[in-house]
Amino acid sequence: MEHQPQNARGLTSDTIVACASAPGRGGVAVVRVSGGLVPDIATAMLGELPAPRYATLRNFLAADAGTIDNGLALYFPAPHSFTGEDVLELHAHGSPVVTAMLVQRICELGARVAQAGEFSSRAFLHDKIDLAQAEAIADLIDSSSRTAARAAQRSLQGQFSTIVHELNQQVTALRVHVEAALDFPEEEIDFLDDASLRDRLHQVAAAFDAVDRTVRQGCLLRDGVTVVLAGRPNAGKSSLLNALAGYAAAIVTDIAGTTRDLVREQIELDGLTVNIIDTAGLRGAADAVEAEGVRRAQEQLQQADHALLIVDAATSDSATIRALQQEIPAGLGYTLVYNKIDLTTAVPGVAEGSTSCVHVSALTGAGMDALRSHLQQQLGYQPAGEDAVTARRRHLESLRKARRHFDAACRILAGAAAGELVADELLQVQNALAEITGQFSSDDLLGEIFASFCIGK
Repeated sequence: MEHQPQNARGLTSDTIVACASAPGRGGVAVVRVSGGLVPDIATAMLGELPAPRYATLRNFLAADAGTIDNGLALYFPAPHSFTGEDVLELHAHGSPVVTAMLVQRICELGARVAQAGEFSSRAFLHDKIDLAQAEAIADLIDSSSRTAARAAQRSLQGQFSTIVHELNQQVTALRVHVEAALDFPEEEIDFLDDASLRDRLHQVAAAFDAVDRTVRQGCLLRDGVTVVLAGRPNAGKSSLLNALAGYAAAIVTDIAGTTRDLVREQIELDGLTVNIIDTAGLRGAADAVEAEGVRRAQEQLQQADHALLIVDAATSDSATIRALQQEIPAGLGYTLVYNKIDLTTAVPGVAEGSTSCVHVSALTGAGMDALRSHLQQQLGYQPAGEDAVTARRRHLESLRKARRHFDAACRILAGAAAGELVADELLQVQNALAEITGQFSSDDLLGEIFASFCIGK
């Protein structure tokens, strides 16, 4: 079935259908339908249109009036539904064969299979949710910790959008102040000497800083971070991985070079998801397999958010540490971790070229709590409070764009005091902030965002 033309808001008159529950077998599967043909489809498959918002036990009928399955049917008439359109949900038994038969029958009645994220897209286009809330749906589904799930729920409820909206309101008030001065030049308002305007600028700058902190924490909660364990063979990288994970995730022996491939483990630090990657020891490879392990270790370092450079506190000298530091890619933050402190009475200091170090014993657990706290600090994460929300790198980029235009407005104001240019920069600030909630977004951006959603969501 061909897609019908879109209207000015990107909506079509198509009726769409998809299985909204996870693929595979289960106790219950939910088939969701949205669009103008829902009343006709419901009548054909259920014998009548169910009462709105009541779960009703029904037989789901095939074209020959035979029963495909039986289960609960729920009807949500427009506009009081998730998508803002007429919506029908069929709660069937969780067999892939049954759900496929139901979807096929609904398509025979005039619907088409939904694209990825199309239900959420229609909810956005019908003003049921804004773009940040729509993204929070996907974040909630993908959340990897309880903290991230709670933060995504707050974003879905609109808390993140409210934060952005309040910042935009402050910018709007500032722009109104500037525009008023342009519209009434006879008042001879001096931009530089206007204390009220300077106060507003300081307030907006402080608000930008607060939102930036919120968005950065939200990105960490949503995306997590990747930390690579690197060092010479037998420095205790695998033992450290096991200590962080809390169980024997990696093989540990006294044989140098035991780890040849990457070993990945996911841990949680106060709600922050940290992907730990144990790598092969960095040294001149003895054979082709070890050489490939070293290559993979170096590749992971290029992609990491942070590295733990593990050295043996009892045997490593300054020359060894300097050689290892050369393996760290430029711009990658790292922590020098002196392991095996249980085997020495000497406590090494911060090595030359290092900004920080931690002393631990992966065997006894000494220093491990300090290492966890240090990691949080180095990654810029603070334990999420009750006001934490999830955010995306897209939001951070839009916020940075808005801040650049705001800073430009401040520079113009402090220099030539050209009011027209200041007003234009503030307009660009508003547009950049509006990209976050979708009040100002290109069709390409919307397509990219919703294409990452699940089918049926």
